[in-house]
Formats: sequence, C-alpha cells, structure tokens
Amino acid sequence: MNALFERLYLELRQSELEIKESLQKRQEKDWLKPILEDELADIVSTISKIEKGKFGQCEISGELIPDKILKNIPTLKSINDFRSMDSFYRKPIDSRS
Repeated sequence: MNALFERLYLELRQSELEIKESLQKRQEKDWLKPILEDELADIVSTISKIEKGKFGQCEISGELIPDKILKNIPTLKSINDFRSMDSFYRKPIDSRS
C-alpha cells in the first residue's frame, strides 16, 4: 500500500467511526440519516477495496483512476462518475476568470 492509500485508509476509517456515531444519535425520520447511510456504504466499500488491493480501479472499465482525483474523492467508483461531476460545479459568470 503506498503512502497516499495508507493515509486515505486511515482517514476513511475515522470517517466511518464518526458517521456510525452520528447515525446512532439520529432519529428514525431525520432527513440526514439516509444521506449518512449512503456515505457510510461508500466508505465501507472503499475500505474493502483498499484492503483487497482494488482501490483506484474504475468499476466499469478497470482502468486506474489518477491519484490526484482519488486524493480528493476517495469513494469515487468510476471515471464516468468523475466526468459527470463537472455538471455540478458552478460556472463562472465572467469567462475570462
């Protein structure tokens, strides 16, 4: 496991614990609960990939996802997910920016 993956692994483990604690405090009808559960599932899946040596591979094509992307979004499942994210970014008003 390289240094980046090791650091991400430790951060994901910490996030997993924090989300589990938060979920224990939430009420059944709390609007945030399903969001936290989805995030927890993504984190658990990513931790499993790191442990199995599959972390960083696109789930669709099998190609490697660049480390600079994984560093920012370690729970990314595919290159397609990353490519579709730019539709969520706010576009600058002034194109000279």
